[in-house]
Amino acid sequence: QVRVEESGGGLVQAGGSLRLSCAASGRTCSLCPMGWFRQAPGKEREFVAAIKWIGSSTDVADSAKGRFTISRDNARNLVYLQMNSLKPEDTAVYYCAAGSSYCSGYGCYDPRLYGYWGQGTQVTVSS
Repeated sequence: QVRVEESGGGLVQAGGSLRLSCAASGRTCSLCPMGWFRQAPGKEREFVAAIKWIGSSTDVADSAKGRFTISRDNARNLVYLQMNSLKPEDTAVYYCAAGSSYCSGYGCYDPRLYGYWGQGTQVTVSS
């Protein structure tokens, strides 16, 4: 059983930064992705970024490229999402999720790939 838990959300002004953390426990799969998704009110859950526990590749949604960075700390089983230059449209509940199987590229964007989800953390960006 894999468990994930997010932390680090909050209220920030436009242009500001936040770092989200995701703690993963249990038998995580090294080649499976750890992903960040977000869901704004009235909208579908959308992919933000993903990383695997091995290798150096990451996947970042176009809406986040150049502003958000995903990274990991293998020793502590932590995944981070550093969010810079935040915009009001980044306001959403952000979820961390652990993938159930291998993916690559756009294949990592599908939320159905992820079998384990955290409760979410609210990020609010004021204008």
